[in-house]
Amino acid sequence: MELVKIYECLCDRTRLRILNLLCSGSLCVCHIQEILGEPQVKVSRHLNYLKKRGMVTVRREATWMIYSLPAPAKRSHGLVANLACLQDCAGEDKLLKRDNAKLAAVRKRLRKDKANPAAAICCATEQTACAC
Repeated sequence: MELVKIYECLCDRTRLRILNLLCSGSLCVCHIQEILGEPQVKVSRHLNYLKKRGMVTVRREATWMIYSLPAPAKRSHGLVANLACLQDCAGEDKLLKRDNAKLAAVRKRLRKDKANPAAAICCATEQTACAC
């Protein structure tokens, strides 16, 4: 049944885009919304769907919700294989390529803002490998 749960999450374009972004590291919901160009309500609904199925984890940092993929040790073989496939295909899909470019711009801006102590940063700027 685990594989069916994974494919139910992957069969929606918005959820697929979110998972693609999270393969590069944790993100605040506000940045996911910015990159996708979707309303906060829609993004939050999809993140909640993914969370309930164990596809993402969430932590609170002040007033912000930071989403990430489960820790590598907690990922099923099916999830690891499908995330690896997603990353392989992301370079060929126009929408995912555009999302990845926007993500790079957001991360660059966050690193620049973090250098300014007066700037309010809502999520970590570190990038992590997908470990797929």
